[in-house]
Amino acid sequence: MSVLSGKNVLLGVTAGIAAYKSATLVRALIKAGASVQVVMTEKAKDFVTPLTLSTLSKRPVHSSFTKEEDDNATWTNHVELGLWADLMVVAPATANTLSKMSQGTCDNLLLATYLSAKCPVYFAPAMDLDMYIHPSSTNTFEKLTSFGNIMIPATSGELASGLVGQGRMAEPEDIVAFIENDMQGKLPLRGKKVVITAGPTYEAIDPVRFIGNHSSGTMGCELALKAASLGATVDLILGPSAIKIDHSLITVHAVVSGEDMYNAVHTVYGDCDIAIASAAVADYRPAHVAQEKIKKNDDEFTIHLVKTKDILASMGEIKKQQFLVGFALETENEQENAIKKLRKKNLDAIVLNSLKDKGAGFKTKTNKITFIDKDGSPTSYDLKSKKEVASDIFDRILLKTI
Repeated sequence: MSVLSGKNVLLGVTAGIAAYKSATLVRALIKAGASVQVVMTEKAKDFVTPLTLSTLSKRPVHSSFTKEEDDNATWTNHVELGLWADLMVVAPATANTLSKMSQGTCDNLLLATYLSAKCPVYFAPAMDLDMYIHPSSTNTFEKLTSFGNIMIPATSGELASGLVGQGRMAEPEDIVAFIENDMQGKLPLRGKKVVITAGPTYEAIDPVRFIGNHSSGTMGCELALKAASLGATVDLILGPSAIKIDHSLITVHAVVSGEDMYNAVHTVYGDCDIAIASAAVADYRPAHVAQEKIKKNDDEFTIHLVKTKDILASMGEIKKQQFLVGFALETENEQENAIKKLRKKNLDAIVLNSLKDKGAGFKTKTNKITFIDKDGSPTSYDLKSKKEVASDIFDRILLKTI
């Protein structure tokens, strides 16, 4: 899976003959899993039509600050566009536009959006060879890179003028590969191994019945996806769940019982860098499992239960280089009980959920957490989607590990 998967890419198209390649670039970005919006200059429409780019991106193409709709003018919010993007790519980037970008000139929607963008900005120059090597262009490239913008160097080849030399915009596939390689090199967890437990465990009573809980595994799966997006290789040890994970950096170990999960954890835990135990493991299991379905004969039925292995405690006991994070789902004296668990099980941090918080806990799309550091310092968050919660958790982990 590409590092661009799930990313919002804002593609800026300027008025150069290489704009005809923008259609292919949109396709390549979408094939990599990105969502694409196009902002183009008015003159760029002479080289490629908005209809083409809109059809390929499946989004409206923006080129002016206002739109006339049924005699009513509507404003195109360049700030909103800039904030939407996870990255911006200006390709082709003409000498004229690049000069304006370096000087802060803001005379069209593309430039206004560029100045509003908070994300990484890549630019792929496209111009004739004499223009490309001119001192003013060199100064522009240096100034833009000093701003933190990333240059995708032009290649050599036949140019629109008929000359042969450097100045030709990189091919769309090479632009995508350049961005992927650059992003991967900057991922904070690249080269790291993360182990995550998720979902419930089922403890068999007989061949058809079990002791379990309402965990869906959503929170743990979002944590696994977030870890992978940060560059880590992930071992996701997942109890019975309807969720399907398909990511090249995530290996899913499907388990059923607490014993299964214990064994799977200790197979992969030893050499990991970060471990997050978000699974809802059953605390007890039947002492004896009936080999045949138990018949409903008596008015009362007693099951003798014994404790399951404490997976998190066992991880804390043998912890060496691992940064170990546990979860605590509490209903009373929440923070006090979470801190006790943190210390008793030798954790580096614990994530507290309270079932008293509406929208938190099992079978919800949202969660509300308090992240508690090893020294007992809490950081509380508002109710958010579980995807956003996963980002908050890794933000805290990265502060402690990077």
